[in-house]
Amino acid sequence: MNYPFEVEPLPYAYNALEPYLNEEILHFHHDKHYTAYVVKLNELVGNYPNLQNMSLEELLIQTDALPNEAKTSIRNNAGGVYNHELYFACMNSPDCELPTDQLALAIQATFGSIEQFRSAFAAAAINQFGSGYAWLILSNGKLEILSTPNQDTPISLTVTPLLCIDVWEHAYYLQYQNRRADYVENWFNLINWDFVGARYMSLMKEVR
Repeated sequence: MNYPFEVEPLPYAYNALEPYLNEEILHFHHDKHYTAYVVKLNELVGNYPNLQNMSLEELLIQTDALPNEAKTSIRNNAGGVYNHELYFACMNSPDCELPTDQLALAIQATFGSIEQFRSAFAAAAINQFGSGYAWLILSNGKLEILSTPNQDTPISLTVTPLLCIDVWEHAYYLQYQNRRADYVENWFNLINWDFVGARYMSLMKEVR
């Protein structure tokens, strides 16, 4: 996908994630916040014809190609688009099955168990200072957990994200107020493990 970037629709109904994330939050998050990043990114890239054939990922990885006067704004808004699209794709209707495939084996080998992964991931999300994300990433074929501030994205660090949770307040405040830990705990019921597992397998084929 490259310029002009388009708003991707949610892959489910606005009420599909209830009771863990309500319809009101998804309307605000997707239709207002995410959409604003797409609009602003198109506005910025529209000023630079030499950037208009670059994909979203290339804008975030090949930052040396960005004009100095717009580099920060383009990176922030491209990150806002990329991060939100992965966040929405990583969720599905409540009570998804836990992974039982090669990803499950990799999680167990890396973190000890699914529950230990969950604890470590929750800690990264809850302890991220201010706005940002927690991520499960693939780095040189190995799973890792990290957090990033604002709209920074792991692909700018040349690692590949598999899963992310948005811990900006707009992702949960209308329902959870300041209870980020409750939001994170409930969010685990929404992970689309089929999507994450397929993403893992596809990336591992590239590594091999």
